[in-house]
This record gives sequence, structure tokens and C-alpha cells, in this order.
Amino acid sequence: MKWSIIAIGKPALPWAKEGVADYLGRLRRTQRVECLFLREGTEDQVAKRVLEASEGSLRVLLDERGRLQRSTELAAWIGKKELGGCKHVSLLIGGANGHPPAVRLAAQESWSLSPLTLQHELALVVLLEQLYRAGSIMRGDPYHREGSLGGT
Repeated sequence: MKWSIIAIGKPALPWAKEGVADYLGRLRRTQRVECLFLREGTEDQVAKRVLEASEGSLRVLLDERGRLQRSTELAAWIGKKELGGCKHVSLLIGGANGHPPAVRLAAQESWSLSPLTLQHELALVVLLEQLYRAGSIMRGDPYHREGSLGGT
């Protein structure tokens, strides 16, 4: 399955750039993943860019009001989608103003990484880490340790 992470705004903070580069490097060893960074703009401009970039894919909106899930549940979701023949998933991270209504309406699912509102660069790093963790769960790699303090 191909993953497109579509974010409004490019990471500028050094730790975020490093985290993105690190997890993208890890993910690309086992998965097809790309990050697309789109410019801020008016609500209509952002919606048009996001919808064009995610055309033909399963759109998953990242939002603090979305569905919370454990890492093992994310891994199970991925496995189910792969078995069901899903070819492309776009994970959508909004900018400072969140997601435009047109993007919200076009999304098939909405996930939350936390009930807290996360700054978009932090959300991007957390999302990439969770994709990597889900892949490790599916492969049985020791990166994910069930029941450990940070391993859920």
C-alpha cells in the first residue's frame, strides 16, 4: 500500500526536520511512503491543493476530534485495508487554521493522535513514528513492545 502524508506547511524546526527524515528513512525500507508539503493560503486554495494531492486515495483526516486508537489497532486497520485491496492512503495534516470544510467532507475517516491539539510539525513526527511502529507490529519486530510504558 502506498502512503501519502499531506501536510500544510513544511517543517522548519530542526528537531522536526530530523524526526521526519529519520522516520521517513526507516519507513522507506519496508513501505512506499511520501510526504507532500503544501503551502498555506486561503481556505479555498488549501482545500483545492489537498484534494488534488489526495485524489484517488483513501483520505484520512488527522484531527484532535477524530477516532483515538492504540498502536496495535492501527496495525490491525492497516492489515485489514491491505487485505481489502486498498492501494493508496492519504493522511492529511492541517495547518494553523485546521482543515477547510471541503477537506473534512471529502475525508472517509478521521483519526486523532491525541485529544490535545498538536502543532503540525509535532503531529507529523508522531504520525510517522506510529506508521513505523504499526509496521513493526505487523512484522513482529522488537521495536514495539506490548505492555511497555511507551509501547501501546
